[in-house]
This record gives sequence, structure tokens and C-alpha cells, in this order.
Amino acid sequence: MKGTEFGSVMRMVTEEVYLDTKAKQRPWVNESLRRLLYFGVAPAEPTGDDGLITGERRQLLLTISELPDPKRAQVELASLQEGVPLDALYGVLKALGTEKIPEDPTDLQKVLDAQAERLKKMMSERAALRTDDPEIKRLVASADKAIGQGAIVTARKFLDDAVGRVEQTNDAVDEAEDLVKQKRLADAAIYARRAGASALVFDYKSAAGDYAKAFSLAEKWDDKLRWNYKNQEAEALNAYGYATGDLDALQHSIEAYRIILNFIPNGEQNRDWAITRNNMAVVLQTIGERETETARLEEAARIFRDSLVVFEREKDDLNWAAAQNNLANVLLKIGERESDPKRLNEAVVAMRATLEKRPRDKVPLDWAASQNNLGLALYALSEREPTSEHLMQAEAAYRLALEEYTRKKAPVEWAMVENNLGNTLVSLGIQLNAKEKINKAADAFRAALEVRTRETFPVSWATSRLNLGNALSGVARFDMGTGALEEAAAAYDDALTVFTRQRFPMDWASAQNNLGSIYQTLGQRTRDAAKLEQSVSAFRAARHVYVRRKFPLDWAMSHYNLGNTLQLLAGVTDKPEHYGEAIAAYRDALREYKRETNPRQWALSEAGLGSALHWLSMSDANPKTLQDSIAARRAALEVLTIEAAPIDWANAQNGIGLSLLNLGNLERTDKYLDDAEAAFTATLKVFTRESQPLQWAFEQNNLGDVHWNHASYGAGRLEYLKAIEFFESAKRGFTEAGYTMPIPLTDQKIDLAKKQMAKK
Repeated sequence: MKGTEFGSVMRMVTEEVYLDTKAKQRPWVNESLRRLLYFGVAPAEPTGDDGLITGERRQLLLTISELPDPKRAQVELASLQEGVPLDALYGVLKALGTEKIPEDPTDLQKVLDAQAERLKKMMSERAALRTDDPEIKRLVASADKAIGQGAIVTARKFLDDAVGRVEQTNDAVDEAEDLVKQKRLADAAIYARRAGASALVFDYKSAAGDYAKAFSLAEKWDDKLRWNYKNQEAEALNAYGYATGDLDALQHSIEAYRIILNFIPNGEQNRDWAITRNNMAVVLQTIGERETETARLEEAARIFRDSLVVFEREKDDLNWAAAQNNLANVLLKIGERESDPKRLNEAVVAMRATLEKRPRDKVPLDWAASQNNLGLALYALSEREPTSEHLMQAEAAYRLALEEYTRKKAPVEWAMVENNLGNTLVSLGIQLNAKEKINKAADAFRAALEVRTRETFPVSWATSRLNLGNALSGVARFDMGTGALEEAAAAYDDALTVFTRQRFPMDWASAQNNLGSIYQTLGQRTRDAAKLEQSVSAFRAARHVYVRRKFPLDWAMSHYNLGNTLQLLAGVTDKPEHYGEAIAAYRDALREYKRETNPRQWALSEAGLGSALHWLSMSDANPKTLQDSIAARRAALEVLTIEAAPIDWANAQNGIGLSLLNLGNLERTDKYLDDAEAAFTATLKVFTRESQPLQWAFEQNNLGDVHWNHASYGAGRLEYLKAIEFFESAKRGFTEAGYTMPIPLTDQKIDLAKKQMAKK
């Protein structure tokens, strides 16, 4: 290789060995050379077709040498699964351009799967090419050789020349019917060949045009080929529309599939009919995911169900499982937009049915993919139905997927499932008040980030950074420091460097919402009004994307979170008008959160409303406000049980106790004290001295207030003694928790109780 730098040559040699051994060997190269080296006399460079192929091949080898290992692993897996040459698949990525290779591993997998399928079709259609033109034979043979060497762009050039040759000789076609047929089919094959090459370099629009031309040439002469070319035209239009967002192309794809359906005699609903409609439904789902309405998604679901009937009748398990998987995914998309969990339940059932036809011993990677999808559906369902059972089932599904998606065998998929597992563990930890679950979630996200680096997969990196922030926020629930919160805020800020509002509006809004929650907790712990104002701003920013018409549940969530921050801000700034704003925010949330469809969110909003009403009563001294507060919290407890949501249950019990205590003071009666004591005592089932020392201390203080009030209404010295015991327990608890602010007031209560007891 005359004039080529030696290190580049050795990298080419390394990748040649890697490709020739089908990824089994890859030599190590040391490029620490200190002087130029020359070896013998440079051989003659190849010329002609071989020269063009060799030139692109050498550039391909250098491109491969720069690809990171996770992306190599994806290409190797796609090559192995689909049975296509590794060289050609790498050539496809080079034709795309390294700067355009999808950053997200899921998107890269879609590209590899689609292009591998096209390669298989091109390889299987060689026999359809029949021509007596030696120049066309030469050009097509060179194109085949180029594709085998991964020189996709060069293959496209050869086929451009072949099509040019076809067009030059059109007028010379013999009038005889048989010769015309052979000529038309041969010409159609050339157009189809170029279409395949165009698709391999991601020129889907040109590919669709060439397949349409091939269809027009073959339509009259060969039923099988006309079906094939029209089907490939539909697939190319779908690929173009998916990649560019061109809805016209997607609609034309649907129209192409409808033409194919007309080829079926007498409208028979056979296997070909089901496959074609299944493919058409995939396009409908793509359009539906980009629309605010769900009509297209509903239509896709109906078609998938129709296909299942045919595949079951034909005993075609492979296509049945694919259609069932598609049905589950579209039901999940519909269910995520609806407040009713019906569709999410249907998605879970559909995904479990898919697993029955994807046995682990025969299709282990498909089985693992379905386990992961089952986990996603169960996780989405857990947000509608407040039970830990769905989350535990999701965790089990992800762990099964990880048995096949190992880091060594499939690092990108492994990282994806670790990330999904982390989300589930965070929700489980919060529901079960289990710190170890949330710590394991943080470990899962950190593990995923070892593969999902910012340099290689920036979007996935941002997603896992966002999720790590969620885990750290959950960890912060178990201590009173700010370290975990500040680390979480840094993680969210990292995510926002990738998730801009313009490019990723939904992810941007999610990060803003989570950042608002972090500032909320920081402001609460430090009593810093500025942090709380930042929280208010973040929640309001998220609503620029979470508009009620399009995203009713996210809109409601932002109002609920805003209500929590405004309530805290009112306490820190001593401005009761913020309580009124918080009450309005909770009531807005309850316009979408309904007990029948969103029981947990409804209950939390009722509990928040009850809290804001309680604190508002401290300024307006209105017994009706306190009664409304107690009613809201008692309603919440119908859903927030100690088994399903222990922390939320205990907080609601504590709030009821405080409101009852204050209501008795306003009405100057002791008739509410026993109920208040029962509520405070109930909280101690959750707020133990070991697990929640600070909350335990506050409950001791509250119980002291109950007995103090009993004594004040004439109950005697024993009540003062009980009050003193509880106040002293509270003081010890505050000290142990490192929270000294309430201790002076507690000392005053103890001294005053002792003086009152002395008078008795």
C-alpha cells in the first residue's frame, strides 16, 4: 500500500482478521512507532472495478477500528442472528456515516435489523436476475462482490451503471412476447438491485422509487415478483417516513400494502393476507405514536388481533408471536395515554402470551426481549394500580432477561435492562419504605452508565443519569442531610445538557419535574425560600410541555407537585396566601386524578389538600377548614393503606391527629383528644425510632401535646407525667437525629408541665 501510514495499515490488517474470522479473532496492535518504516517494494495497486472496491474496503477497515465495543457487539449480534455477512453490515454503517450512527442503542438495533433484512433479500434474489447483456452481467457481479466486501457505496455506483445500460437498450427489445417478458423481468431485477443498494446507504426515498419501477415492469409478467417488489416499496416508504417523520411517505406505505391485499384472490383471509395487514399495522402504529389522538393506534390493535386469528389457524407460531408482541406494544402505548389501566392490563396479558410462543431454549434472545417488554408493561401498570405486586413481577421479569442479556454477550441490551430494573427498584423502595431497594436501584443505574457513556450513547447516558437522580432522591428520604439531594440535582442538570426542550421535549419536561422535586426537598430541609422558588419555577416550566389536552396525567402531576412546594413556601416565608395557591393546585390535580382510574395519585392529592387546609386554618382559625382537612385525609386513607404505602399512610395519620388536636383547641373541647392520640400512636407502626428517628421524635412530641391537653381539661397529675415522658423522649429523638431546632420549645413544655404538675 504505497504512501499509506504504517499504523493505518496495521489497523486494517487487524480488522481484516476480525472480519475473516467472523469476529472470533482480533489481533492486538501496538502503534508506538518512533520513525517511518518501509518494507520492500510497493505492489501494483488494483485497478478498474477491483480498484474501486479495494479503496472503499480500506476505508471501511479504518472506520471499523474506531467503533466502540458496545456498537461492535450490536453489529456482531445482528450479523449472527440474521445470517448476513459482517463485512456488508459494517459497510451499511459506514455508508450512513459515523456521525449519524444512532446514539441510542434501541434506535441502532432498529437500523441494523432493517438493513440486515434488506441484505438477506438482496442475497436471496440473485437468481431472479436473468440477462444476456455481458456488460450488465459484469456490473452486477462487481456489485455483488462490492457488497460482500462492505463497499456499499461502490456497489451502488455499479448498479447505477447497470440501470443506465438497461435504459439505453430499452428500445432494442424484441417484439416477441417471451423475449419481452424476459427483458422486463431482467430490467425489473436491475431496478430492484439498485433499490436494495440505495436502502443499504439509507437512501430510502430512492429505494422506494426503484422498487415502484421494478413493480411496474414485473406487474404484468410475474405474480410473485409483483408482490415482492410492491412489498419492498412499502417497506422502503415506511423506513423513509420513520427516519424523517414524513407522514406522506408513511401514508403511501399503507396504500402500497392495500394494493398488495388486492392481489389476494377473492379476498381470502389467508397467511399472506395476515402478514401484509400485520406489516401495515406497524406503519399505522408509527403514525399513531406521533399523533395526539389514538384512532390509528386503535386501528393497529384491531389488525394485529385479526392477524393472530389467521396465524393461530395456520399454526404459524413465529408470526403469531411477532403479531402478539406488536399488539402488546401498541396496547402499552394506548394505555400510557389513558387514566384507565384497562389497556395496560391487556398489554401485560398479551406479552405473557407472547412468551408462551417464544421458548427460551429455542429463541433465547427473543425470549429475553419479551421478558424486558413484560417488565415495562408491569411497571406502567404499577403507576395506575397502587400495589407492590406489579413492581415485584416487573423486577422478576427484568432479572430473567438479564440471564440471557449478559454484559459479555449483549452489553447494550444488558445496560438497557439494568436501567429498566433500576426504575422498578426505585418505585418498590418508595412503596415499601425499603432503603436497600433504592440503593440497589442506584447501583443498577451506575452499572448501566459503564456501557452508556456520554461519548458513545449520549441519549441513553442522559436517561440513566436522570434515573440515577430519581434513585438518589429516594435515598434522601432516609436521612436529613443534603448530600444525596445535591448529587441528584447534579444528575438532573447533566441530563438537561442533552435533553433540550427543542430536541427532547418530553424528557426535558420530566427532568424539570424531577429537578423541581429535588429543590423542594432541599428547600424543606434548609428552610431556604430561594430553593423553593426554584422548585416552583421548575414545575411551572414542565407545564409548557405537559398541557392538559395532550398529557392530562402529567399535567395533573405537575399541579400536585407544585401544591407540595407552595405549601412548604408558605411555611418558610410565613405567607398564608401560598396555602391558598397550594389548595388550588391540588384541586386542579384532582380534576384529572380520579379514585376509580388513578387511586394512588388521587389519594396523595387528597392528602396534600388536607395538609394545605390544615395549615391554612392556623391563620384563618376556621373550624370548617379543619373539618375539610380531616375529611380529605380520611378519604386518602381509604387507598393509602399501611401495606401498600406505609410512609404516606403514616403521614396522613399524623395530619389527622394534628387537625383533631387543633380543632379541639378552637372549639375548646377535649372530645377529639382520644381520636388524635389513636392517630399519632398508629404512626409509630411505621415511624420507628430505628428507621425514621426524626419522625418518631415528632410523634413523641405530638403525643405529649395530647396528654398536656388532657391534663389542661382537668385529667390530673398522671396526664402531666405522661406528657413529660413523651416530651423527654421527643428531645432525645431530636438530639439523636441531629435536628436541634425544636429542642428549646420542647424544654419549655417540660418546664411548664412540671410547674403545672406541682400546682396539682
